[in-house]
Amino acid sequence: MAAATDPGIYRETLVFLGTAGVIIPLMARLRISPVLGFLVAGLVLGPYSLGRLQDDWSWLSVIAITSQDAVDRLAEFGVAFLLFTIGLHLSFDRLWTMRRMVFGFGMLQVVVTTAAISAVTLAFGNPLDASLVIGACLALSSTAIVLQLLAEQKRLTSVAGRSIFSVLLAQDLAVVPILFLIVVFGNAVAEGGTGKVTAAAVSAGLGLALVQAGAAVALIIGFGRLILRPLFRLVARTHQRELFMATVLFTVVGISLLTHVAGMSMALGAFLAGLLLSETEFRRQVEVDIEPFKGMLLGLFFISVGMRIDLAEVSRAPVMLVASIVGMTMLKALVVVVLARLFKLSLPVSIEAGLLLAGGGEFAFLVLSMAGNSGLLKPDVEQFMLLVASGTMFLTPFLAKLGAHAGVRARRAAAINHGYDEPGPIEPGRTIVIGYGRVGRIICDILSKQNKPFIVIERDPDIVAKGRKAGRDLVYGDATLRAFLRKCGLAEAPAVVVTMHDPIAAEYSVAAIRAERADVPVIVRARDAQHAVRLFALGANEVVREVLEASFEIASTVLQTLGVPVGKVVAIIHDERDLRKKPLREGVITD
Repeated sequence: MAAATDPGIYRETLVFLGTAGVIIPLMARLRISPVLGFLVAGLVLGPYSLGRLQDDWSWLSVIAITSQDAVDRLAEFGVAFLLFTIGLHLSFDRLWTMRRMVFGFGMLQVVVTTAAISAVTLAFGNPLDASLVIGACLALSSTAIVLQLLAEQKRLTSVAGRSIFSVLLAQDLAVVPILFLIVVFGNAVAEGGTGKVTAAAVSAGLGLALVQAGAAVALIIGFGRLILRPLFRLVARTHQRELFMATVLFTVVGISLLTHVAGMSMALGAFLAGLLLSETEFRRQVEVDIEPFKGMLLGLFFISVGMRIDLAEVSRAPVMLVASIVGMTMLKALVVVVLARLFKLSLPVSIEAGLLLAGGGEFAFLVLSMAGNSGLLKPDVEQFMLLVASGTMFLTPFLAKLGAHAGVRARRAAAINHGYDEPGPIEPGRTIVIGYGRVGRIICDILSKQNKPFIVIERDPDIVAKGRKAGRDLVYGDATLRAFLRKCGLAEAPAVVVTMHDPIAAEYSVAAIRAERADVPVIVRARDAQHAVRLFALGANEVVREVLEASFEIASTVLQTLGVPVGKVVAIIHDERDLRKKPLREGVITD
C-alpha cells in the first residue's frame, strides 16, 4: 500500500504556480509589467498579510504562502538564471570594451551613493560602522527587477540599457568587499562594541578579500574554458535533449555555488558561466532551454520581495518610512544622473538610468540580515531598513515608466533645440515618407537610388538624429497634425507613404492627410485585414498588408521553383492581390 502523501508540502508550490497562471495573462491584458503583479501577489499572499490571518480564518491557509526561507532559496536561483542569460549575450571581448563604464561609472556610483546614504544615516544617530553597512547595501539596485523591465521593453541593447547594465555589473562585483565589511565590523562588535573598527584593519582585510575573489574568478574562467566546450560537445553527440538540459543546469548551479563558497554572490557566478558559454557554438540552444526556468524562478523572486513587506510595521511610522523611501530614491537618482553626465552620457539616458537605478536591491535583505545577526544593527533599525529597501523595489516598475516618459520628453526637447523639427523650404515633387523604421528605411533607399526626392517624418528623436548624421532628410514631428504636414510640403507632394508600426497612429495620419488634401496618393502599411479595412475607409489609395505580401513573395518563389514562367507568376500574383484587395475596399474581411 502506498504511503500517504502530505499535501501540505506541495501547497505553496501550487499557490505559486496558480498565481503565475493568473497574474501573467492578467498583467498582459492590462498592459502592466508582470513584475508589479508578482510583487503585489507576494504582499497579499505572504506571511504578513493573509498568512497572519490564517489563525482566525483557517481556510486562508490554502492560498497563503508562509515559508519565507524556502521561497528565498529558490528565488536566489531566479536571479542567478537571469544573470546567466545576460552573460550568454555578452563575451569577454565585449565586456572588456565596457570596462570604463563598469569600473568607472559603476564603481563610482557604489562609492558615492554609499557615502551619501551613510552620511544621512549617521546624522540620524546611527554608529559609523552601522551607517556604512546601511549605506553600502542600499547603494545597490535590484538586478533582477531592472534587467527584467529592460528586457520587457526590449531596451537591453540601447545606450541606456548598456549603461544601466554596466552599473548593475559593478554592483555585483562590489558584493565581495561589502560582505567583508560586515565580517570585520561584526568581529569588532563582538570584541568591544560598535565604532571599534580601524582603517588599517579594514584596508588590509579588504585587500585580502579582493585578492581571494580575483583568484577565484580567474580559476573559474581558466577551468571553464578548458572544460566546458569539450563537455558540451560530448553531451551534444548523444542527441539527448534532457541530458543537454541537465548539463546546462549543472553548469549554472555549480559555478554559482563555487562563487558563493568563495565569498561572492551566486549571481556573479552564474554571469561568469554565461560568459564562458557565450563563446561556444551552443549559446543559442542554451538560451532556448534555460528561458522557462529563468522566467518562473524570477517570478518566485519577485513574490519573495513582496512577502517581506510588513504592513503592520509600515503603520507604526508611516511618515518617516515614506520620507525615507522618497529621500533614498531621490538621492540615488541624483547621484546616478550627475555621474552619468560626467561620463558624457546624454541627459535623456542619464535621467532614465537615474530613475531605474534609484530603487534598492535584493542584496539588501542578505546584508541587513547578516548585520542584524552580528549585532551591528538593532532589530527595529534592521526591520525599518528592510521596509525601505522593499518599498523602493516596489516603486521600481513605476520609476521605470517615469524614466521612459522623462527620457522621451528630454529627447523631444533636445530635438527641438537642435532644430530637428524644421523641415526646411518646401520643395515641389518631394515625396513624404512617414516613419523611418525597417520598412521606411528600405523605401527611402530605393527612392534615393532612383533619384526621387523625399522627406521623412519621424517621431523618435534618436532615429532622426542618426538619420541626419547619415545624410538623410529626416525631420522630427507629429504626422497626425495637419499644420505640421503643411509645413513639410503636403500641398506639393506627389505621394505620401505611411510606414508607421503603430496602427492607431497610422490611421490618425491618414485621416489628417486626407483632411488636408483630397487628391494626393496615399500608400499605407497595414498590419492585418481589419487594419486595412479601416485605412481604406479613411481614404488610403493603396494598403499593403505585411503578412499578405510575405505570402505572395513565398508563393512567387514556389511557383518559379515548380517551373512556372516568371511572366505568368507576376500575372498570377497580380490577379490574386486584386482579388483579395477588392473586398477590403468595400469593408468586407475575407481572410
